[in-house]
Amino acid sequence: MRKWQGTVLSIGMAFTLAACSTGGGGSSTSAAPSDNPEDTVQLTAENLQPEEGATLVIWEDKNQSSFIQQRVKKFEEKYGVTVKMEELPPTDQVTKLTTDGPAGLAADVVVFPHDKIGSASEAGLILPNDIFEAETTANISENALKAVTFKDILYGYPYSVETYALFYNKALYPEAPKNFDEIIDFAKTFNNTKSNQYALMWELQQFYYNYAFLASQGGYIFGDNGMDSSDLGLNNEGAQKGGEFLQKLKAEVLPLKMGDVNYDIKKGLFSSGKLAMDINGPWTIADYRNAGIDFGVAPLPAIDGKPMTSFSGVKAYYVNAFTQYPNASKLLAAFLSNEEAQMENFDMNGTLPANKNVAADAKVQEDPINKAFLEQFNNSTPMPSLPAMDSVWGPISSAITDIWDSGKDVKASLDNAVKQIKESLATTQ
Repeated sequence: MRKWQGTVLSIGMAFTLAACSTGGGGSSTSAAPSDNPEDTVQLTAENLQPEEGATLVIWEDKNQSSFIQQRVKKFEEKYGVTVKMEELPPTDQVTKLTTDGPAGLAADVVVFPHDKIGSASEAGLILPNDIFEAETTANISENALKAVTFKDILYGYPYSVETYALFYNKALYPEAPKNFDEIIDFAKTFNNTKSNQYALMWELQQFYYNYAFLASQGGYIFGDNGMDSSDLGLNNEGAQKGGEFLQKLKAEVLPLKMGDVNYDIKKGLFSSGKLAMDINGPWTIADYRNAGIDFGVAPLPAIDGKPMTSFSGVKAYYVNAFTQYPNASKLLAAFLSNEEAQMENFDMNGTLPANKNVAADAKVQEDPINKAFLEQFNNSTPMPSLPAMDSVWGPISSAITDIWDSGKDVKASLDNAVKQIKESLATTQ
């Protein structure tokens, strides 16, 4: 994160940028233009002020609208800047920003899953989080910081985190298993394939979940913390052990084809008491509560004594590089994601915080479900944000299908996947 900041400081010595810069990457580092460089005031989190006449638009998901309305009211009172929210799913925002940003039609502040940051950065769609970098770095959890940093540049203002963990039906399994050996032993007496009754399920067709089995044994996608696409670890010794363990689970815990298990199927089984444990995310909490199930949530069980590493995601605000009001936009992004805001968001929506202090707050920690998800998040791997990830999903999913459904040789299947990924990357990079 320091690499970009050093560049800005050196540029700032030679050039003075106007505080109210316009589209195409209008980041400003000085409070006002001046003929005398000595008169230039370096902008900081303490002295940053919105541009005169600034009005802002933010894109956010519908389920965040109440929080945004409440928080924006305070922002408007503090800074005198009018803010309008437009509903847009975070997963659609980078695509829309690609066309609407350069055209001057996009929101000033946007929000999207962190794995889109690579494509957004390389297309020049978002501004770095420069003014609030020190504040963000000091207060946000390490994994969340990694997620919103791309090529050593901090872009995001993180406000929520998510990953998956282990749901367990307390009536069927009173205490969470510590390791997979316990689950395998339990399956021997609990499983009943004729009655469609099983000890454990997860979405078999999704590499988002299967990744955890490979990674827990030492596999990885890209080297250098997910930033080196020339270093593929999906067929190393650890990944192979993970693939072999998947075959063991197929034989002893979940003897079904991949196509026989999806989100709705396992939700129905868990809700009806025929599934004892489910690897799932916080998005399913409401469904299981509404089903009247007495359930608990725990970090994923260990495999061969090694903690199980999950994939994780981080939602953050970003500033549109084409905004006419970069200062006001940065102030809004910071205001919506600071410690006070994240506590408000947790109170209103149960949003798991990215802020370390909020995550450690007694109000958050007293709920064992929140505590379990946050503990698992701290032992997670943020999904790689490199655009090269687009070349990974298909080949590795096919390899896992061969390993699980057909019982094919693990090493050969993973080697073939890596070969396909390399061939794809060679044509796109």
